[in-house]
Amino acid sequence: MNMFSLSRGNDKGRLVSKAKSSGDNHLIELHQVEKVFQSSAGAYRALKNIDLEIGAGEFVGIIGRSGSGKSTLINMITGIDRPSSGEVLVGETTVHTLSENQMARWRGRNLGIVFQFFQLLPNLTVIENVMMPMDLCNKYPIWERRKRALNLLELVGMQEQADKLPSALSGGQQQRVAIARALANDPPLIIADEPTGNLDSKTADEMFKLFENLTAKGKTVVMVTHDSSLARRVSRTVLIVDGEVVNEYVARALPSLSPPLLLEATHRIQPMTFQPGATIIKENEPGQNFYIISKGFAEVVLKRPSGEDVVADRLQPGQYFGEVSLLHSSRTIAAVRAIPEAPVEALALDAASFQNLLDASPDFQSAVHTVADERLTHTRNMQEGV
Repeated sequence: MNMFSLSRGNDKGRLVSKAKSSGDNHLIELHQVEKVFQSSAGAYRALKNIDLEIGAGEFVGIIGRSGSGKSTLINMITGIDRPSSGEVLVGETTVHTLSENQMARWRGRNLGIVFQFFQLLPNLTVIENVMMPMDLCNKYPIWERRKRALNLLELVGMQEQADKLPSALSGGQQQRVAIARALANDPPLIIADEPTGNLDSKTADEMFKLFENLTAKGKTVVMVTHDSSLARRVSRTVLIVDGEVVNEYVARALPSLSPPLLLEATHRIQPMTFQPGATIIKENEPGQNFYIISKGFAEVVLKRPSGEDVVADRLQPGQYFGEVSLLHSSRTIAAVRAIPEAPVEALALDAASFQNLLDASPDFQSAVHTVADERLTHTRNMQEGV
């Protein structure tokens, strides 16, 4: 049986997604997810049209200011809460369609959840806390559970504390036990909601290394964090602003913009696709757009006085181009084209929107001018054959 299928008692069938997965090797997919909370003050949209894909084996950090929607997003994935509209798929399972009983069984077998406040049962010993998910799901024979729990405690450096109560442990030690408990049923997906929020920096770093080791062994880890130093170390970050996901390539290319301006840029970009070898920007023409590469590679091509074409640079996802002519209200000094071997996907921002971002952020303006000046110098040297 597929590890994401859900057995239904004595049913011979299995619960699988009724929707087609759109991605290759995507473990998590959210499609147009909205979450609206009702209160005496009226409706509050906590999540707005979230589209998100997370691949198997990724270590993803969910970041954003307090109240931005990070935990609400995690609750959609874990099934702790349900979307007001949209789809949540984990593997083959449409999580949002499960009944409460189905949800509990699916979650116990397929998710390991690590909370900020540990949530160890105080009257159970450390090893009993780790064994509890195995007892609830009956995934392992009774005689194997203690040995497996000891092995997991050894993995997190807590084997010697196995027979102590949680109250005898430090916060960092309790979080290690919580991670061992999350791994009890060997889930493919680990969800961690602010797991280092109550730990000192040294212990937080140790926790992070544990998550890194888990992804190295094939687990998928999704971690909500407010710690910017840890967020920089994950393989990919997802920035949430006011309940919306900022385009990850916009965030990667323009780190000097504030979160609200990154969201504004996300709203204004237009996706474009260029076939292999196609010209994106022609030389000696008025600048029209600012581009960020989201997939594939592009070449910056210069023409020397001899008429010879030379490739001055190769740009990859998360890099931008087109800023020089826009900054100086001049004609383009180089051509940019998709490499001959593959198409390029880019995000285009029109000149007016680009100027608005410059005006709104002195830091962004300074960063872009620095890059443009470096590129101008490099271009002139290449053209002259230096």
